[in-house]
Amino acid sequence: MADPSSYRPSPGQIPDSPGVYRFRDEHRRVIYVGKAKSLRQRLANYFQDLANLHPRTRSMVTTAASVEWTVVSTEVEALQLEYSWIKEYDPRFNVKYRDDKSYPYLAVTMNEEFPRVQVMRGQKKKGVRYFGPYGHAWAIRDTVDLLLRVFPVRTCSAGVFKNAARTGRPCLLGYIGKCSAPCVERISADDHRELAEEFCDFMAGRTGTYLRRLERQMAEAAEEMEYERAARLRDDIGALKKAMEKSAVVLADATDADLIAVAEDELEAAVQIFHVRGGRVRGQRGWVTDKVEEITTGALVEHALQQLYGEEKGDAVPKEVLVPALPDPVEPVQQWLTDRRGSGVSLRIPQRGDKKALMETVQRNAQQSLVLHKTKRASDLTTRSRALEEIAEALGLDSAPLRIECYDISHLQGDDVVASMVVFEDGLARKSEYRRFQIKGRAGDTQLWHGQGQDDVRSMHEVITRRFRRYLAAKEKTGEWVEEPAADDTLPDGEVLRAGQDLKDDDGRPKRFAYPPQLVVVDGGQPQVAAAQRALDELGIDDIAVCGLAKRLEEVWVPGEDDPVVLPRTSEGLYLLQRVRDEAHRFAITYQRTKRAKRFRASPLDDVPGLGETRKQALVKHFGSLKKLRSATVDQICEVPGIGRKTAETVAAALAVAAPAAPAVNTATGEIMDDADETAGESETATDTPGEPVIAGPADERRGQET
Repeated sequence: MADPSSYRPSPGQIPDSPGVYRFRDEHRRVIYVGKAKSLRQRLANYFQDLANLHPRTRSMVTTAASVEWTVVSTEVEALQLEYSWIKEYDPRFNVKYRDDKSYPYLAVTMNEEFPRVQVMRGQKKKGVRYFGPYGHAWAIRDTVDLLLRVFPVRTCSAGVFKNAARTGRPCLLGYIGKCSAPCVERISADDHRELAEEFCDFMAGRTGTYLRRLERQMAEAAEEMEYERAARLRDDIGALKKAMEKSAVVLADATDADLIAVAEDELEAAVQIFHVRGGRVRGQRGWVTDKVEEITTGALVEHALQQLYGEEKGDAVPKEVLVPALPDPVEPVQQWLTDRRGSGVSLRIPQRGDKKALMETVQRNAQQSLVLHKTKRASDLTTRSRALEEIAEALGLDSAPLRIECYDISHLQGDDVVASMVVFEDGLARKSEYRRFQIKGRAGDTQLWHGQGQDDVRSMHEVITRRFRRYLAAKEKTGEWVEEPAADDTLPDGEVLRAGQDLKDDDGRPKRFAYPPQLVVVDGGQPQVAAAQRALDELGIDDIAVCGLAKRLEEVWVPGEDDPVVLPRTSEGLYLLQRVRDEAHRFAITYQRTKRAKRFRASPLDDVPGLGETRKQALVKHFGSLKKLRSATVDQICEVPGIGRKTAETVAAALAVAAPAAPAVNTATGEIMDDADETAGESETATDTPGEPVIAGPADERRGQET
């Protein structure tokens, strides 16, 4: 590991002008390439106290052994040179997009004497017109098969073409009219090239011209009573329209644009691109990248633009590029795109209308691509085994942690404090053993926490204590419970395990808390880890490892250490810990939202014994509001169908004891809501959609942050 001060150039040596810089390691290999508007200011950021650097940047500067730079005249030149050097040197610390597959293109070889239509993959060749990319090669072949009725361009290989020319007999497509057979000189080279150019124009989106021309020719043939020719033209028009239907119409006619969306987490990013030509989606592609450097969404977009258009010129660069975030600064990138196209290119974020709606679709595709990538990665047995081994090595464990439990605390401004426990076995989630907790209060204190502030550390101590106290009890009693479990320790579906209930799964494994983990992971840093370890120490448990994963920098903290364990960014072990932590966070948030929604729609009538949902609704409907019901007499309550005198007396007593609710306030106007509003509030049922917070409280409650 090199000391950056050993190769730091003096500030006077670095020019204060645009340029591109390269960091090299001790073997003179380029490990990072960057550009800057001011080389002096940018390089100074790398040579500061290592503690102030992002962990990934810190890793890069300590791996490097020297730095060099090249001065250019403009930022556009710096952008172009940066792309060229990244392509040439393939630096390990630069973001590098990789295709998750080799996408097929529809290619027309205009560089040959007789252009050929075919499917092509891989590196693009000079003089070849490309359309796409397509998701599948069969989609290209279906489209070409329809278009060959109208544009019978050659599709055969060079060997088949030469053999047909030698024998004077065309192939089958020549006989059925789907090839103009230039091999046997049925059409001249110039006419065949013109046919290929018309094919390219149609694929480029200029479809209206050819459809109108064919319709005019069909009408003329019908007037001249050439019905067979008119029928053939009619079928040609149908084939063209069918080919067009394979590409969805998403924007106005003649709109040429590329839409780029990015889905990212702390370690990886997925990019999806929709190519729209003539208002239709003509192609789609996607990349996944490892985030090997500290990078913003705008910088990810900039790298994606370099990857997309670095080798393109002319019409291959569209007039409009829509992105989720703009590079900073945006002017050099936009000028670079304009230079490559040869005319103006608009680089912007869609704000409204069809383009914004289509961008949301592209964003969903990017998110699904990232999830699919992670799912494939997690489902691989070899990868999971390597991840567990890396975790064991990093934490100094004797063996791989085959069972990992992760805990997270969730609350809303100190209210509805809950915790989650998720279980991963052999690197896979075991959802049947997830558990959730209501936090009772401070250790040794029965007072509830509501409104007393946020204390994740004490909550973590309480949860670990409760969980492993159950483990010790189960261990001591050989898996048999003699005490009633707490009603607030529930299964994911709300079931509570009762005394005497079978504590074994079908395979004989102890249920609930009787099976210990090899590793406890907590969502948080040093304080949460210390609290978890203290809880285990107090219970006398010394054979379970503890660590914490801090979300901001993805650092792994272990008890008693002042510095975190920094796993390599490409580590499968770090990826597994991240998945475990994110799953615990999701499970805790879901439970916390459910509890909050239930509290918001609580009513004093809920405490009346024997009063079901139907009769509660009947009472509110009869009186119009809870306020009027509270002021009603017992005789008036008895008038409600289904309510007897004893029940009416119980309802009146319950409402008399319950404190009247504070008047509801319309937060938009400041007005106090009337009884009708209160009625609506009592009769509505709040719902908790997965991934969406329930908003049913006062304005300051809605502004609270979940953790």
